Amino acid sequence: MSRTVFCRKYQKEMEGLDFPPMPGPKGQDIYENVSKQAWEEWQAQQTMLINEKHLNLMDPNNRKYLQAQMERFFNNEPFDKAEGYVPPEK
Repeated sequence: MSRTVFCRKYQKEMEGLDFPPMPGPKGQDIYENVSKQAWEEWQAQQTMLINEKHLNLMDPNNRKYLQAQMERFFNNEPFDKAEGYVPPEK
């Protein structure tokens, strides 16, 4: 049986991640408070931001920017989205 967490983004009990997604306290916080679904949604958002804004992840300022956007995303605050992105029709 998978573990559950009270997801910060969705404010309900949901399936949790299998392991912390990054080292350190931030990874542990995400592991304990963010659902697998919310993490996967953030990964898609992050990829679009990296591609759209041509972010270089070797640049510490770009990593700080993504970290701030991730916090906003998980806390249901306004966050930057890829401009001009139109989701495919189902």
